[in-house]
Amino acid sequence: MKRRAGEREKELKKKKLLEELGENRLPYLTPADADFHQLWKTKYSKLIFRKSDTVPEELHQMVQESFLTLREQNCFFQDLVRIKGKDFLTPVSRILIGNPGCTYKYLNTRLFTVPWPTEGYDIKYCNPQIHDACKALMRLNDYLHIEAVKALQGQNLFETKEIKDTTVIDREQSFATSLTEQGSVSEVQSGVCVPEDDRSLKNRTSYNLTLLNYMDPLQMLYLKQEPYFGMGNMAVSWHHDENLVERSVVAVYSYSCEDSAIEECNEQELKGRDPAVWHVGLKVAWDIETPGLAIPLHQGDIYLMLDDLNMTHQHCVLAGLSPRFSSTHRVADSSRGTLEYILGQCELALQNLQTDSDSMALSLKSLEAAVVKQVEEIHNEVEFEWLRQFWFQGKRYLKCTDWWLKPMAKLEEFWRKMEIMTSLVLSEVRKEQQIEEQRNETISCFLLLLKERQKLRKEWTARKWNSPVSCLSS
Repeated sequence: MKRRAGEREKELKKKKLLEELGENRLPYLTPADADFHQLWKTKYSKLIFRKSDTVPEELHQMVQESFLTLREQNCFFQDLVRIKGKDFLTPVSRILIGNPGCTYKYLNTRLFTVPWPTEGYDIKYCNPQIHDACKALMRLNDYLHIEAVKALQGQNLFETKEIKDTTVIDREQSFATSLTEQGSVSEVQSGVCVPEDDRSLKNRTSYNLTLLNYMDPLQMLYLKQEPYFGMGNMAVSWHHDENLVERSVVAVYSYSCEDSAIEECNEQELKGRDPAVWHVGLKVAWDIETPGLAIPLHQGDIYLMLDDLNMTHQHCVLAGLSPRFSSTHRVADSSRGTLEYILGQCELALQNLQTDSDSMALSLKSLEAAVVKQVEEIHNEVEFEWLRQFWFQGKRYLKCTDWWLKPMAKLEEFWRKMEIMTSLVLSEVRKEQQIEEQRNETISCFLLLLKERQKLRKEWTARKWNSPVSCLSS
């Protein structure tokens, strides 16, 4: 419900913004514009850019080879996302790589990590090349973590200096007043920010996964046009990244396969961004006063979105002419999105199931409404957020590793036990031994969850026969 309300709110904001614009387009700046750097400094200061020549050459080589390897091994897939009740295949092909057991959910689709080599985990890859590619991306992950920590420390120092400077001016202006009113100079509180501790920095920069993207624009039949600024073809529409730890840093490594046959336009002759070159676009969310930015991306460039930039601003990816890979490193919110979490939920639900030591018959320990509700909510969660999400995407993960098969078999085993528990609830509430008030309360919450389950099963069954889904399966 919250997600649907959020989507409706977003659509209303978009509609209102487009109505205000009418036939006009908002201004945006590129590096060719005189005010570009001033605008960046004042309105987009939490976007940090690193040119490719600041990154070690050895790392470039490893990462770019890993992209090409994963493409050769057919490991990039278009995702089936659900927007306003309809299924769409993404124009960009993706693969999620990260900590074993991590997932990432966006636009109602849960992706499951191809685990990178991690000590203590037995991960079998389909071939050594995929192992090496995942290892290279883990190296990039470590490098970007260090860069993100440095960037946050730099931001903290800058903000602290600004506050100190402001405090000095305020002190000078109020010094005479302070003497008059108080009769003496009292100790003045500075108001300077306390430096961020190491734990907070680590929490906001310890990337647990990377979402890799690949697209060849010349192979696309159609790309959406950017609607607000007239920036041209979009590979990824305006958005905030979802399901991240609050104020965590997003780090992006970009690699466009630039070809000498695709020449950049002469900047002096060009108005706006060069359509041959990939760009990242930024704008202040739902704002028609502040000009946008379009920043060109070349081989090996890196950008970091610090602090709350992902919440206060939106970004898009503007297509060039050459194929492009990117590795987008995130601190995904793991409160409900890890294998450890869902296994724990299943074990919690199964605490209400008991086996008779003599007859081996199964029964429920409690029929209290709160207990039944909790179990059936977990039942729905494991079915619709995990099992159906995993198998609906076909056998795509088997092209890289079979790591998820055992955990999924375990979840299926738990799910079957929860199906039995549902049957036991139905059986028990038909009996008349229970106190009527308690029985009615249990039936009421139980039926709500059963109806939701029935509705979702119908939706998933209907999705199976949709044309985008058949493309996904093939």
